Amino acid sequence: MTRRQHRAVELELFTHRFEVLAEQMGEVLRRTAVSVNVKERLDFSCALLDRQGRLVVNAPHIPVHLGALGLCVRSVAAALPMAPGDVVVTNHPAYGGSHLPDVTVVTPVYPRDGGALLGYVASRAHHAEIGGSRPGSMPPAATTLAEEGAVVPPTYLVRRGEPRWGVIRELLTTGDYPTRALAENLADLEAAIAANRRGAQTLVTLAEEHGRERVAHFMQALTEVAAERVRAALRELPDGEFRARERLDDGTGLEVCVTVSGDRATVDFAGSAAVHPGNLNATPAIVRSVVLYVLRLLLAEPLPLNEGLAEPVTVRLPRGILDPKFPRDPARCPAVVGGNVETSQRLVDTLLKALEIAACSQGTMNNLLFGNDSFGYYETVCGGAGAGARFHGASAVHTHMTNTAITDPEILELRYPVRLERFGVRRGSGGAGRHRGGDGARREFFFREPMELSILSQHRTEGPYGIAGGEAGAPGRQLLIRADGSQELLAAIDARDVEAGDRLVVETPGGGGWGIPPAEDDG
Repeated sequence: MTRRQHRAVELELFTHRFEVLAEQMGEVLRRTAVSVNVKERLDFSCALLDRQGRLVVNAPHIPVHLGALGLCVRSVAAALPMAPGDVVVTNHPAYGGSHLPDVTVVTPVYPRDGGALLGYVASRAHHAEIGGSRPGSMPPAATTLAEEGAVVPPTYLVRRGEPRWGVIRELLTTGDYPTRALAENLADLEAAIAANRRGAQTLVTLAEEHGRERVAHFMQALTEVAAERVRAALRELPDGEFRARERLDDGTGLEVCVTVSGDRATVDFAGSAAVHPGNLNATPAIVRSVVLYVLRLLLAEPLPLNEGLAEPVTVRLPRGILDPKFPRDPARCPAVVGGNVETSQRLVDTLLKALEIAACSQGTMNNLLFGNDSFGYYETVCGGAGAGARFHGASAVHTHMTNTAITDPEILELRYPVRLERFGVRRGSGGAGRHRGGDGARREFFFREPMELSILSQHRTEGPYGIAGGEAGAPGRQLLIRADGSQELLAAIDARDVEAGDRLVVETPGGGGWGIPPAEDDG
């Protein structure tokens, strides 16, 4: 074996060690969490970052979380010094957060015998209830950050080994819209601390067994490999500009121009809309997640989502819906809860359209929330995947920026006052083409007591586009059927109060098709 081959083998071994570290963190978080959203739906992410706060490796969790974690850790480290024994928590979008329900816990990792920082471990979990003007903490009509729930700027959750639960309780229970589920919030934060502790212990053990500088070397080497793979992929693309425009369901525009020159690219979102008056504002961290994810799609080999992917790429963001300002007062900050879940998906739509990687998938997370003064429930619903040049789209799956599970019917009906009447594939909703788009899903709920219902979705006015002559997938829809038989067609982003006996039917979009459909058999 040559020296070069030996180094390649070593890098592969260290990559797997880093991946196992993140996977173990996720398993600890899942096992020790209390909430349905974390324990059953797996709406969380865990990652390892280097000394500079750059994402090194992740477990296969939620893409919209993972690409943002590096920016979040660097922002938190700049805001608060982190010493051995410290753990910091935040959900603030100005510090690399995505939206308030996504709570990030960051732990710096130091050697047991003292010495320089080894790196960071971080976990981000979606708290299905963290306050806000409606249960579930994703109010459709929110126009300011304050309306979306409790805001936690970078704050010591543990300071030099001493927990600071009183400070966290105060942040979660004060303000105009405090949490409705404090005990669940605190339990899931304890689970995040435990997950981070597991990751930190594993990294320290790796450094003790293989040497601190050796571990740091392979973190850097993995970053360099990711960058080189993207440069190679860019060299396969023709030089020039690749442009696309997409519209949110309310007509708000998203634009991108990808300029490729040799082994480098610029991704410029100039022309995208101004600050959104509602809650569809994204943050630079979310946009970074989208870009990292799409760059990863260019690579036809297994490689962790790593910030080295972005090294050959310059991202330009105009002020507006993709880079709003965040004043100190949450009541003056724009609302962002839909930007993380919906605008992120539509940004992927836009980039895939520009690069013609695949037809459009459902382009939404179909966020469904319900609750009352004592609980908030949240889920995302699967839909159709877009087809590609060599494959049909998958049916009834999560795509792109989300990767959660769906709550088991038994858990759902045991924990909440609802009954799941139907859940299945929405046959025929995928776009026709030489390769068909995947079909969406149909999910129907029966409400057993009064509560508040909220929906955030997209692709209700236009179906997901096809590529190369393929047809669009069917748009989604949501229908509220009252106990008296009357029906209300709900908008893409909507809210209602429901009564016992009411039903909700959600039909999710199908994916777009690829290529001109084959001629029908005349026979």
